[in-house]
Amino acid sequence: MSLCLAAGAVSAVLANNAFTLAWMHSIEKVRWEEDWHIEGTALVISEARIRGSGAGMEPPPGAAFKNGVWHYRPALSPQSVLRLTHSPHTTGYELCVDGRCRPLADHLPGIDNNAVIEIRECPP
Repeated sequence: MSLCLAAGAVSAVLANNAFTLAWMHSIEKVRWEEDWHIEGTALVISEARIRGSGAGMEPPPGAAFKNGVWHYRPALSPQSVLRLTHSPHTTGYELCVDGRCRPLADHLPGIDNNAVIEIRECPP
């Protein structure tokens, strides 16, 4: 299984079936992370983490606070595609694979400001 990334005419394929999506909250400057994996043709979230709390980012009921980080499992059904906006007004998303993180936009060089990035399972 592979992960397909696309923003308009720019695309990339990553030969991985699991990844972490990370970003910095635009106001509170607190890191959020979500662990995703491919099941069949869907993206499934297995865990999320918030490295603090603040305006509009309270951990959900049942979250566990461990080593300064809130851990929880989002109640989100499997997704066929994730759509994220690449914005010049906030810190960009990071895509982490095998413990190594880099800006999501680096996988799609030349994308426009405000481009919508789609993440999905690549068709066989």
